[in-house]
Amino acid sequence: MSGGVPPSKRLKTDVGGDDGSGSQKKLIVVLEKCSLESAKVGKEYVILSSDKHANFLKSHKKDPADYRPDILHQCLLMLLDSPLNRANLLQIYIHTTNNVLIEVSPQTRIPRTFDRFCGLMVQLLHKLSIRAAESSVKLLKVIRNPVSVHLPVGCRKIVTSFQAASFVKCSEIAKPGDDRPVVIVVGGFARGKVSVDYMEEEIRISNFPLSAALTCAKVTSGFEEAWGVEQ
Repeated sequence: MSGGVPPSKRLKTDVGGDDGSGSQKKLIVVLEKCSLESAKVGKEYVILSSDKHANFLKSHKKDPADYRPDILHQCLLMLLDSPLNRANLLQIYIHTTNNVLIEVSPQTRIPRTFDRFCGLMVQLLHKLSIRAAESSVKLLKVIRNPVSVHLPVGCRKIVTSFQAASFVKCSEIAKPGDDRPVVIVVGGFARGKVSVDYMEEEIRISNFPLSAALTCAKVTSGFEEAWGVEQ
């Protein structure tokens, strides 16, 4: 695409078999209200970030503090690197502040550096999918809203919030003998509270405020313990 959009990229897949979509027991993480907005700054399209584009954002009457794509990057690295994901027991969806819904294949290997990650996200937002380097498999793809239509029938739906009344250890979220898929919503932003209309339970997993990435780490570790996933 002209106008500074990066050339097409192909991602390498992680080692492993199928994506585990046939497994009933699964943790589904929805990263909600993530900042992932593409704009043309100078001659190139970029992912707007408070660190790099504060002046541009202020000139367009936008609060730089709301533009934190680094939070999404940290969350994805934490989730996709987890033993739970390598055991094909994890599915990830991203819902952005601009109402773009993205499905992340468990086999995706997200770039480790933030700049390369942003370049990949620009391509995804403009081309609507990213394919694997060695096949035609779509590792990242924009899908139709709402996320609720993509969730398994009968699954448990839980939102994490530091302000929730109910405290639950992460290893106890998965109930013994209950193999239904579990949906956990994590806010992919620096401030505020997650509010979605499809949730059935609200819990807090710590007595202290946690970053989004640490929340992802604690949740996946808890399910690994509960489901006996080898570390």
